[in-house]
Amino acid sequence: MLRLSQLKLPLEHTEADLRAAVCRRLRLESHQLGALRLVKRSVDARKPKAIALVYSLDLELALDRRAEAGLLKRLAADPHLGPSPDTTYHPVAVARANDLRPVVVGAGPCGYFAALLLAQMGFRPLLLERGKAIRERTADTFGFWKGTCRFDPESNAQFGEGGAGTFSDGKLYSQVSEAKPYVRKVLEELVAAGANPEILTLHHPHIGTYKLATVVRGLRRRIEALGGEVRFQCRVDGLELDPQERAVRGLVLAGGERIGADRVVLALGHSARDSFAMLKAAGVAMVPKPFAAGLRIEHPQSLIDRARWGEAAGHPRLGPAEYKLVHHCSAPALLGRSVYSFCMCPGGLVVGATSEEGRVVTNGMSQHSRNERNANSGLVVSIDLADLTPYGEGPGDPLAGVAFQRHWEGLAYAAGGSSYMAPAQLVGDFLARRPSRCAQGVQPSYQPGVRYGDLDSCLPPFVLEAIREALPIFARRIPGYAMEGALLTGVETRTSSPVRLPRDQTTLECMNTPGLFPAGEGAGYAGGILSAAIDGIKVAEQVALSITHPHLQRPGAQGESACDPI
Repeated sequence: MLRLSQLKLPLEHTEADLRAAVCRRLRLESHQLGALRLVKRSVDARKPKAIALVYSLDLELALDRRAEAGLLKRLAADPHLGPSPDTTYHPVAVARANDLRPVVVGAGPCGYFAALLLAQMGFRPLLLERGKAIRERTADTFGFWKGTCRFDPESNAQFGEGGAGTFSDGKLYSQVSEAKPYVRKVLEELVAAGANPEILTLHHPHIGTYKLATVVRGLRRRIEALGGEVRFQCRVDGLELDPQERAVRGLVLAGGERIGADRVVLALGHSARDSFAMLKAAGVAMVPKPFAAGLRIEHPQSLIDRARWGEAAGHPRLGPAEYKLVHHCSAPALLGRSVYSFCMCPGGLVVGATSEEGRVVTNGMSQHSRNERNANSGLVVSIDLADLTPYGEGPGDPLAGVAFQRHWEGLAYAAGGSSYMAPAQLVGDFLARRPSRCAQGVQPSYQPGVRYGDLDSCLPPFVLEAIREALPIFARRIPGYAMEGALLTGVETRTSSPVRLPRDQTTLECMNTPGLFPAGEGAGYAGGILSAAIDGIKVAEQVALSITHPHLQRPGAQGESACDPI
């Protein structure tokens, strides 16, 4: 089978047009082309008046296999034609009957995929999640947004089955290049758990919040069917360490229960602040990590569609448009700062994402249909380690970023009226440095609601000034981006983990705590659903090898180096 990529066709084309284009590209007669299989489809919108769909296809020739070799030789100069790569995932180990089962802490995408892979290799993992199962968690979270339930610090947009990604857009693409077998493995397992099969072929696939709830239940069922166990409302409050070797010997739950374990996958989310404090007290290696903070911005989705798709806006093959923006600041006081869009949600909602009482945090969410009236995105500014020093207990305090986040989230809570409403300001007023009084065109989607005013008390001055510099620049790329009535809502602080748990590049174990395997977004090694799931797989591989081949040094699984930190 052959792989053909970068095949462009206009929006209006048929299946017959696609086959004809393949034949022209490969200089084949129609009867020589056999079956086609869609691998990936993306949109080329660099010319809004001539938008094209770009295909990658696997194909067979109707002749014998020798014809494929002849075709490759004849078209050897085409860099976009070659043998189809093998994307099959191969497990690295098989459990033995007497192996002690590993424990996974956290039921987000990293924890669930670590547990799933361990279960598929026969290790019968125990997965512990501090929050509730998805059905109860969804009721608590939506109830908080609608004002029908009190905020629950253990069951919300951050904590519970599925992790923070459950109440998001469900994006399944990553800024980090990953080996194809890992990517394919994650996508195929998500489809098997209930995701739409289109995620296997779209260039920027997403699942959507409601569908994600179905998928995480499907992942849980698959783990349990293979002998794993998933327990909810089991917060880990302590580690038991060997006094001489500092190796893990067990976990202590919030209720006092002890669970013996010598291999623990620590798949915490980026908001597990009490868990970070517990790890710091236990002496686990931990360092502060840069992240980003800013605001959410909302526009009419129709404005973004017109800017991106031009006259083709609304075409059923395009759907709601996305954008990605970056600006490197030029003002002398801001040199070295970057402003960028983050977690852009076409046709979505801005939602309350706090995990602590007395704080306001925003995030974006959308359903699979992406059919809400507004587009929203984080508009965030890089926060460096030097910015965190005043908030820590001393130089290099690993929890200085947590203190930074808490400080500004608390001020946003106060600016919103101390009721979990979010402070909001129109872009025109923000640029003119005057408070806002009411909506003008863009109706806020934030739940539980907004309070208009001035955002200057909600973030450090350098963050606000960087955003003020970037907005007119972004408007040159997306006309109307800095429109008077566009809406800014504060604050976006949970872009990534504020800490990193250093680990060995080969074994992926914690640097000073044998048997502890930091993983995923909370540990600083992922940024989103796909990269977190892949990191969970890689850590599961190393856990399995440490059990079945304890003396084997493995320099990166599936032919790839260990995950780079995010």
